[in-house]
Amino acid sequence: MQSIGWKRRLVLFAQRLWQPTCACMTCMPGSLSMVGSLAHWITAAETGLTTGLLALLLTFTPAARLYHSRWGNAALVVALTMFGDLWSHAHRDGVRPLEVMRTGVVAGLLALAASYVLEDRGRRIRAAWARLRR
Repeated sequence: MQSIGWKRRLVLFAQRLWQPTCACMTCMPGSLSMVGSLAHWITAAETGLTTGLLALLLTFTPAARLYHSRWGNAALVVALTMFGDLWSHAHRDGVRPLEVMRTGVVAGLLALAASYVLEDRGRRIRAAWARLRR
């Protein structure tokens, strides 16, 4: 099993913080009208924080090898986000299964897109920018 260093753990935590938070912000009912609501942001941030902490804990288990695969990572993000969203909404406004699944899938898609676009310090973005500047 390949070990994960602390720098990589920090990156994984940060990714698992922003991806579920953004997914939760877009999937909550009334998200566009409530984008300025502090309660809305707290719930979304709680989802992201829960997901980030769970992802960090998984780096100490054999499941950490899923982070090395683009699709395994996305599947893990879906599952962890669904759990984080379920937990953060359950004690506030009840469980909405469709919203929980939608939030997980959106977070997984964000993780997958980020893995293609941002890998290797944004190599694809730099290459596209260089082509545009010619």
